[in-house]
Amino acid sequence: MIRCKPLLGTFVEISTEDGEHSLNAIEMAFTAIEQVQFLMGFHNPESELSQINARSHLEPIRIHSWTAEVLAIAKEIHVESQGIFNCGIGHRLVEAGLLPRHVSLNDQSFGGIEDLLFIEPNLVQSKLPLCLDLGGIAKGYAVDKAVEVLLANDIPFGSVNAGGDMRLFGDEAQDIQIRNPRKPLELIQIGSMKLGAIATSSLYFSKRDADAKSYMVNPLNQEHIEFSESYSVIANECVYADALTKVVSISGNAQHPCLSHFSAQAIKIPHAMTL
Repeated sequence: MIRCKPLLGTFVEISTEDGEHSLNAIEMAFTAIEQVQFLMGFHNPESELSQINARSHLEPIRIHSWTAEVLAIAKEIHVESQGIFNCGIGHRLVEAGLLPRHVSLNDQSFGGIEDLLFIEPNLVQSKLPLCLDLGGIAKGYAVDKAVEVLLANDIPFGSVNAGGDMRLFGDEAQDIQIRNPRKPLELIQIGSMKLGAIATSSLYFSKRDADAKSYMVNPLNQEHIEFSESYSVIANECVYADALTKVVSISGNAQHPCLSHFSAQAIKIPHAMTL
């Protein structure tokens, strides 16, 4: 059984065994994904993320445990990647027209994820104004929450795929395919997987026109970067696979030291690869 919905700025596909029980579980899994989107979406000016961006430098903001978990993971990956992963680049994407203008960019000096402090487990405050964008990590987290729902409902095997951020579970191996960076409409089979997650970062579908800037920003120098290859990361959970693709694609290093810290591995597919 396969069901698909437009969520998280992409199409989310959930695949499980057939049956009424599976259908009910899939609907609950989609509800979990919708909750992540509601809490952490940059495009929603009422989301918890938007409230953090608007007010956390002025007062403490109480947040949902899921939002807190994603922010804590983002802070950990920021440290382990030596700053290469940093969600505090939303203002650069707003300036480039890649995100909506919910915050004023005038006379603002924005901080990064390192400036967001946990006062309590679900209470945060920032030392500086923030323009966080969780687009590079929350999608993977949403996939994980959906898988948690399926497992809690005794679904024996399946997968959740959110625009290439995918997690699989159960005893049935599934083929893993990624796009050929040189010909993005063609797929490359890289193997099969029963358990775990894989996510891919690339820029082959990112350009709206010749003058458009890349959505990938290097937090260390605040510059938009370009690359023609693709980077995939395999990890136990999709939240880590999703975030770590930014580390390896920004650094250009598929052997980045922080991968081993999170029990992950990366695959680089060069632009020159042919099928």
